[in-house]
Amino acid sequence: MASSPEDPVLERYFKGHKAAITSVDFSPNGKQLATGSWDTFLMLWSLRPQARAFRYVGHKDVITSVQFSPLGNLLASASRDRTIRLWIPDKRGKSSEFKAHTAPVRSVDFSADGQFLASASEDKSIKVWNMYRQRFLYSLYRHTHWVRCAKFSPDGRLIVSCSEDKTIKIWDTTNKQCVNNFSDFVGFANFVAFNPNGTCIASAGSDHTVKIWDIRVNKLLQHYQVHSGGVNCVSFHPSGNYLITASSDGTLKILDLLEGRLIYTLQGHTGPVFTVSFSKGGELFTSGGADAQVLLWRTNFDELNYKDVSKRNLKRLHFDSPPHLLDIYPRTPHPHEGRIDTVEINPKLDVIDLQTSTPPVVDILSFDSTTKIQEIIKSLWLNFETHSPCQYPSNFAKPHDLRNPGVLDSMLWRCA
Repeated sequence: MASSPEDPVLERYFKGHKAAITSVDFSPNGKQLATGSWDTFLMLWSLRPQARAFRYVGHKDVITSVQFSPLGNLLASASRDRTIRLWIPDKRGKSSEFKAHTAPVRSVDFSADGQFLASASEDKSIKVWNMYRQRFLYSLYRHTHWVRCAKFSPDGRLIVSCSEDKTIKIWDTTNKQCVNNFSDFVGFANFVAFNPNGTCIASAGSDHTVKIWDIRVNKLLQHYQVHSGGVNCVSFHPSGNYLITASSDGTLKILDLLEGRLIYTLQGHTGPVFTVSFSKGGELFTSGGADAQVLLWRTNFDELNYKDVSKRNLKRLHFDSPPHLLDIYPRTPHPHEGRIDTVEINPKLDVIDLQTSTPPVVDILSFDSTTKIQEIIKSLWLNFETHSPCQYPSNFAKPHDLRNPGVLDSMLWRCA
């Protein structure tokens, strides 16, 4: 079916990795894209046409997760080599290495204030790190199998985690206790994420399902079975009205959470899709998969009222009945009769002159891992006060107040 003006559009794709893409994340300003891969490299792409890309060399095994800090001045990566690295995303490639897990690390996630980092590992633990002191703080143990993902709530008071023990757990970061537990007896969740206001979580299931849980009333609110393969990743639109999913069936799907409907099926990857992420403003999203390609998509959801989108789509096709919008703990998949009708977008059929970005790639060897980013930051403070392309704000703390991570991240941002 041909796309209409409000539909998502594939704008360009990036080539540079030599193996499957495992994780993608936009910088907060939307100008860069970080990707991790089975090829062990972390890559940093500029969204400006033909700008050079940086390939960071340091991990010794598959990179499983990448994420920018809230102000974009640090970049965390997790790896099967059992380490976490914290990078300053520039051409120098300086990084700090964290070692505390005893098995591959599956995910990393910054708290919204940038003060903490959570990591999930196949050693069955979640660990929380202090970002200023570059120190391990505490572990969370209750899972009985590999932990695949851990994410902070928007206010930082909770952590959600999922494991191959078929549970999703909610943790209180104040008392370090598990305060809630959701069980799924069919499959396990590969990925979990909080919605933007922190009231719900979405899980991406190995049993091909996507589920939305309301943590205020501890109920399963929505249950979608729209994929024919395991769901590997989900990402909420900043409005909270849409959810995009990535699956081993080779497709991305966009769900309208207010209508409780599947509205788009997006094709473009060859083989399983492992990761997807909206930009912080929601106007872009990106995906990566087994074909080693990073696809950049544009959507104008924010330019249209979501009801208008739904009405237009209803005129263009016939939906089956909505998924379990209000059912509580459904134990069987929602029945679908025959093929699911949806708006299908296959850009490779429609786009002939798609912009391909194969920019020049600069390899950057990791700085000595014994060098602390904290030392780099102190040197930046010296530069900050004595040179100035950066203006020293009158309300800024002096260097002895670097213990305040907000001051630290803001300083780096001003000097970037």
